[in-house]
Amino acid sequence: MPSLTLKNIPEPLLERLRERAGADRRSLTQEILFLLEEALARFPRERGMEAQARGQADAWSKLSGGWRSDLDPEEEADRILAARTRGRDVEL
Repeated sequence: MPSLTLKNIPEPLLERLRERAGADRRSLTQEILFLLEEALARFPRERGMEAQARGQADAWSKLSGGWRSDLDPEEEADRILAARTRGRDVEL
């Protein structure tokens, strides 16, 4: 099995890892592997624009059909546009 060497670990971080490992009854190595797996599980394996586009499409799918209004679409769009703020100033 491959191995990995971690260098220059800040002492406070190492102490926290040791405390967690002890509390979870794991070795330091087991605790680090557990935390890495847990952290990486939160991120998709896909990267770049494809993953971003897929995430945006999923978000839109969840929102579709959820908008309720008594106004027709043109009136609702006009109301939304009228409520927009200018935003912040930027220099290009």
